[in-house]
Amino acid sequence: MRSKSLTVGVFATVVLTVGLQFANAEVNIYSARTEALIKPLLEQFTAQTGIKVNLVSGGDDELISRLRIEGSKSQADLLITADAGRLHRAKELNLLRELHSERIDAAVPANLRDVDGTWIGLTMRARPIFYRKSAVDPTQLSTYEALTDAQWAGRICIRSSSNIYNQSLIASMIASVGADAAETFASGLVANLAKPPGGGDTDQLKAAAAGVCDLAIANTYYFGRLMASDSAEDRAVAEQLGVFWPNQGDRGTHVNISGVALTRAAKNSVDAIALVEFMLTPEAQNWYSEVNNEYPVVSGVEPSAKLASLGVFNADALNLTLLGENNRAAVELMDRAGWK
Repeated sequence: MRSKSLTVGVFATVVLTVGLQFANAEVNIYSARTEALIKPLLEQFTAQTGIKVNLVSGGDDELISRLRIEGSKSQADLLITADAGRLHRAKELNLLRELHSERIDAAVPANLRDVDGTWIGLTMRARPIFYRKSAVDPTQLSTYEALTDAQWAGRICIRSSSNIYNQSLIASMIASVGADAAETFASGLVANLAKPPGGGDTDQLKAAAAGVCDLAIANTYYFGRLMASDSAEDRAVAEQLGVFWPNQGDRGTHVNISGVALTRAAKNSVDAIALVEFMLTPEAQNWYSEVNNEYPVVSGVEPSAKLASLGVFNADALNLTLLGENNRAAVELMDRAGWK
């Protein structure tokens, strides 16, 4: 596996249209990504361009609230969050403006960009079904909807309905199969849970490996972390689980993004766009995949060996703007279904 520390030479082949005109320039970022998972990349950008990057880390909702309170006085140029739904929330609050350049528009697939151009995906993750190999024959699995079958009663783990990843999954189903079918799924899923929802995705995976349940729904990057962990116990969890890509015969497996937006208050927009372009280079996308265990969004860039070992899958091509637009309906639906 490639070292998680970056050296100045890693991105030596990157060609950016930046130069001395950026001397003493800077970009200010509000980021919900853990500092260790983004700061080395930002440092490399500074080494390449001379553009200083100031990073403020925090929770997604906390940073969006801060942007709203600061208004036009905010120093933030870019907002990075871990879900398309939260980017949509910032858009609805009129905190963003269009983020465009020829390179950005050419690099990021249309379904991973806001329909109004206010945000784009930087990396992608999938939310498949993980199964305990000793308890489940994967030929028994097929779709998300089939998890409501009686054979899965008391055998499924998933985190709470307050989690944005689950809200986005239901929002995608509303868009694809309609609200009634999505609610039928949510109610049936709740009826088949092995335990009350609680904890994070890693907790669901560990519960499945421990036999608390036989199936868990989780984001792929959590599984990637277990695979690459320094802990033998974590690696043992991953070894006990298999991944199943649902809905390959129709819409594809649900995906989401970590994304970036240009704030309405941005005072360094040219420099900020240069940074976004840098983050979409093949070298940066490869680094993200290796270190963050997320899939590249740029066509032609291969995922890390860890992710490649999970197999090839068809991803839902739904425009992720709909995850935000359907969020309220998804939350209300999950509440009616008794999803705690």
